[in-house]
Amino acid sequence: MNRRRFFSQVAGVGAASALSPQFVFGKSDPPSVVDTTSGKVRGTANAGIFAFKGIPYGAPTGGKMRFQAPAKPAPWTGVRDAVHFGHQCPQNMHYVDVLAPQADGAAEGYDEDCLCLNVWTPEVNGNRKRPVMFWCHGGGFAQESGTWPWVYGENLSRRGDVVVVTLNHRLNLFGYFHLGDLGGEEYAASGNAGMLDLILGLEWVRDNISRFGGDPGNVMIFGESGGGAKVSTLLAMPRAKGLFHRAAIQSGANLRSNTREAANMMTHAMLKELSIDEKNLDALRSLPTERLISAMTNVLNKPEPGRANFAPVLDDKLLPAHPFDPQASPLSATVPVLVGCNATEQTFFSRDDAAAFTLSEDGLRERLVSLVGAAPADRVIQTYKHSHPDFTPSDIFFLALTDRGMRMNSIRLAERKFQQHSAPVYMYLFAWKSPAVGGKYRAPHTVEIPFVFDNTDTPTVMTKGGPEIKELAAKTSQAWIQFAKTGNPHHKGLPDWKPYDTQTRATMVFDKTCEVVNDPGSDERKLWASL
Repeated sequence: MNRRRFFSQVAGVGAASALSPQFVFGKSDPPSVVDTTSGKVRGTANAGIFAFKGIPYGAPTGGKMRFQAPAKPAPWTGVRDAVHFGHQCPQNMHYVDVLAPQADGAAEGYDEDCLCLNVWTPEVNGNRKRPVMFWCHGGGFAQESGTWPWVYGENLSRRGDVVVVTLNHRLNLFGYFHLGDLGGEEYAASGNAGMLDLILGLEWVRDNISRFGGDPGNVMIFGESGGGAKVSTLLAMPRAKGLFHRAAIQSGANLRSNTREAANMMTHAMLKELSIDEKNLDALRSLPTERLISAMTNVLNKPEPGRANFAPVLDDKLLPAHPFDPQASPLSATVPVLVGCNATEQTFFSRDDAAAFTLSEDGLRERLVSLVGAAPADRVIQTYKHSHPDFTPSDIFFLALTDRGMRMNSIRLAERKFQQHSAPVYMYLFAWKSPAVGGKYRAPHTVEIPFVFDNTDTPTVMTKGGPEIKELAAKTSQAWIQFAKTGNPHHKGLPDWKPYDTQTRATMVFDKTCEVVNDPGSDERKLWASL
């Protein structure tokens, strides 16, 4: 089950609820026209916030442009209506409408011509310069889009007097099919084309955002899950340097990228599946998208040890080193970073594993032994039982796997950023327990997104309206806004939030009552560090 279908089920909503009233633009607000470097665009407005959807920031990427570095869009004459979201990159999942608004006039809204972005702003054609919040969507490097209802930027723009940008770009094999070692210079960008799309989007912001009320000198990139991994990667890309000034990484701390060797394994597997000779790579450009997606699905369903998935690839020019391994990239040493995860990320990833929610003691040990070995498994169980004596075996399983993956990667990233001593890094832990499905999923992967965007009224995901939800959304979104504005997420609605260091390890815990905890889960952190 994919992320969107999962959340539509737990919310119990249908396609008719795709847009809640807060996102419907009113007729009383006149549309506005803004002149961009490619031509004029006309947006809409609602209650003081202007919205521009589906603005091309890049040229179509099909045909001869498939697997190539992106190019700027061709200029247009007249005024282009920017009132509908653009295409999403072709991908091997299908989503319910309520969680994936589709582009008008296109079959399911998927097309290689997907380099488009959306802007929400309090002012156009003015003189003020506001912070820009540039969202990188999740779904690994393979799926989803920047047009989910819970990442609409209207509420965030209104709350913070900021400009919000979301965008679509190339994913999966369209964005990360490493052909450079076989095809030479002509295909040199293929393994990182999706990241180059994001950089082109940031260049569009640099060149155009001032006319949308934004400050090109104060841009924050932020993203969740795969979006957090994209943010991590941008921090290590020379061509991205100077295009952003803060970075927030939500449940997606990415320390390492694909090696060329691992990426080449995937390349050969795909060419074999497609019956394409490695000396005839140009044949890939004429294959239908459906054929490529089908082949990709088949290959991914037959994993091989050491083989990479479709994701950014180390490259001497584009991505010369891993983002945070063995150290933080010096390219972004002066960029403040906000990083963290949710308390029980693993409940989301176990959603199709009913047995994980009713584990016995023996079942817990069996699973841990398969992951870390017998002796380490016993240490894990002993440590978590000592720290959480009232936890069930399933509770321990979810927390241990969350700590082992998402949380430890967030901590390692923060440690390595701190060790640069050039810009602050702030750590958070989102611990609010969703009441959806009887609280079954606790604080799962993705649950913080509607709080960050102040979109808890959106008829999706794990939230339900009410004073408690609204208060936490206000505190959370304001922290991200403050970080965008100043590089420091603290605001008067939160306890004093100090930067992270390897001594105190100050961590903001977002919950019904937000508090700063020094080194939360210290014993568990030390355990996983030792393993």
